[in-house]
Amino acid sequence: MAPHSLEHEDHNRDAAFNKVMHGTSAQKRGGFAAMLSKGADGQKAAVDEYFKHWDNKDAKDETPETREARRAEYATLTRHYYNLATDLYEYGWGQSFHFCRFAFGEPFKQAVARHEHYLAHVMNLKDNMKVLDVGCGVGGPAREIVKFSGANVTGLNNNDYQIERATHYAQKEGLSHKLDFVKGDFMQMAFPENTFDAVYAIEATVHAPSLEGIYSQIFRVLKPGGVFGVYEWLMTDAYDNDNPHHREIRLGIEVGDGISNMEKIEVALAAMKAAGFELEINEDLAERDDPYPWYWPIAGQLKYMSSIWDLPTLARMTKAGRWTAHNFVGALEKLGLAPRGTQKTADSLAVAADALVAGGREKLFTPMYLMVGRKPMNA
Repeated sequence: MAPHSLEHEDHNRDAAFNKVMHGTSAQKRGGFAAMLSKGADGQKAAVDEYFKHWDNKDAKDETPETREARRAEYATLTRHYYNLATDLYEYGWGQSFHFCRFAFGEPFKQAVARHEHYLAHVMNLKDNMKVLDVGCGVGGPAREIVKFSGANVTGLNNNDYQIERATHYAQKEGLSHKLDFVKGDFMQMAFPENTFDAVYAIEATVHAPSLEGIYSQIFRVLKPGGVFGVYEWLMTDAYDNDNPHHREIRLGIEVGDGISNMEKIEVALAAMKAAGFELEINEDLAERDDPYPWYWPIAGQLKYMSSIWDLPTLARMTKAGRWTAHNFVGALEKLGLAPRGTQKTADSLAVAADALVAGGREKLFTPMYLMVGRKPMNA
């Protein structure tokens, strides 16, 4: 069920806030280097605006009204989440903000790229197709998909800072002629009908307040016969919202990942159908018989690590690595070298990591429910 009204877009407001909070940090290397360059006033405003939805609230006290309040402010919630979390993501994970499957002996970065390639493969993306990336982050998947398929990709994002970083990386890799990035709310896209040959989303549409709403927008901008592919974050059929333990896991994922309203698989399938898509593929890839689970990096199971070169990245995700980051960031805050709220944001990501691992182990959650749908030729 979609909210009655959508948040009003104000690009001038967002651009002004981006300048106050991020300054020129989009041109920095990323991670801690960019994180230490934030404006204190902007950081405080982002922390206050984001965490007002979560502070002093827990799973047992959750009501339909508190969830609806988050849904009603989905765009602001998501935008400020990524104002706070983007540099931490780049520091801890890389430039592709998503999970993936793992094959035997496969290095981390190779597995991440293969997950992106697989989506492009099942969608049959080809040279010079006009493709939309919904919720493109800092453009890691878009750059990889351009290199893999030869498609021309437009990234859509409602966060100015991520757009600046994505543009910076595309220029650095010499891909600006194949990539562009557009500011906008994916629930109210400014693109004309029938614009794109294909649309994909990688773990991004979970931020929508309504899956039917976002899928309908994607359907509208696709050309007749066009294809939509998505890796969706969903609660599985085993999830029971009346079970307090299950609800605690879901809320832990939502609070640490900027999600207003996570749904079950059945809701996503119904939303694809309601939007008008002819579903060609639907499968929970987390249920594949892989040698290692998708969540092993955030579970700190370094026994599955296949390359010593992955150690600097993967060690940051262990409990010891998170503890070190927590204390290091806290010390920087006390010294005035990092803006206040950085530690609080890092802690929320740690809460989410534990909830994601629990959801994966108990098969209550999947970050890779694959759906590929086609817009009918007569639509």
